[in-house]
Amino acid sequence: MGLEEEIDELREEIANTPYNKSTEAHIGRLKAKLAEKKEKLENQSSAGGGVGYAVEKTGDATVALVGFPSVGKSTLINAITNADSETGEYEFTTLDVNPGMLQYRGANIQVLDVPGLIEGAAGGRGGGKEVLSVVRTADLVVFMLSVFEIEKYERLREELYHNKIRLDTEPPSIFITKKGRGGIRVTKTDDVQLEEETIKGILREHGYVNAEVTVRGDITVDELIDGIMDNRIYLPSIVTANKADLIDPDYLPTVEEELREIGLDPEEVVFISAVEEKGLDALKEKIWDALGLIRIYMDKPGRGVDYEEPLVLMEGDTVGTACKKLGKKFEDRFRFARVSGSSAKHDDQQVGKDHELADEDVLRIVAQR
Repeated sequence: MGLEEEIDELREEIANTPYNKSTEAHIGRLKAKLAEKKEKLENQSSAGGGVGYAVEKTGDATVALVGFPSVGKSTLINAITNADSETGEYEFTTLDVNPGMLQYRGANIQVLDVPGLIEGAAGGRGGGKEVLSVVRTADLVVFMLSVFEIEKYERLREELYHNKIRLDTEPPSIFITKKGRGGIRVTKTDDVQLEEETIKGILREHGYVNAEVTVRGDITVDELIDGIMDNRIYLPSIVTANKADLIDPDYLPTVEEELREIGLDPEEVVFISAVEEKGLDALKEKIWDALGLIRIYMDKPGRGVDYEEPLVLMEGDTVGTACKKLGKKFEDRFRFARVSGSSAKHDDQQVGKDHELADEDVLRIVAQR
């Protein structure tokens, strides 16, 4: 029996086994076996090589536009960036990944117009694996839907899920230490619902014989497997609905109801018309917020505060991060910094490298001579 047949059999057994506490451990082992065999099949498929998409990441952050063919991605990227992507009223206009640079609030945000996905992309249809490999390198996924094809959203998410991309969630809190003896010892917090035998069974399927594992949080079997496999990518996402100019106002409630049916809040979806260039400011604002970018204004000796070209960082970044981005000499010669703004207790507060910065802080770095 080949790997594909084994995978099909495992999927069928999982689908036909009712999930409850008594079957949890069995289903966990089946899913662990399935994940391992899928990984093995993917490695065999990629061993033959093939043409991929190599895109150098530049700028302060990278956004991947994801959508089915002919949804308007090329038109959108031409409208919001300096790209020049071919557009047309037919499928598969974009055959290569086309990057453009969105300049917004002093930040340079790289936007990747990737070839339109089709169903089965994660399995390799339509060059889908190459496309999805580019998505994995992004900092944010922007799903682009047509207002007439809202239902395709779930299929797009599914394709990304099958390519190990986990959206709008955090990695599971799992820590595994291999040991030389003693079997598998499990430590879990009170909120972990999975049975200890389920956890041990899944670990054994992944080759662990002697190990200490700590699990925190109410995670599922699938999330536990994700944490063990350690090759999943966790990304935030937003949704924009294109061609809003083509619908009658009376049809808008229908679109909003379709969004609710697939778990999307219409208030969180950005309605745009890429052709008419409507709604694009709201989309840029949404991208900025989802990326969690912040602007730091540098106080430069003898020149004052530079409000024109801020240093762009991510929420949670520190003075040390700023030094690293500014260059090695700032890291090596750093003495202390002075910060004014919402992260500081007072103007010109003296801080060290571990001080966490906030949007529109003014930063002055004092270096050794």
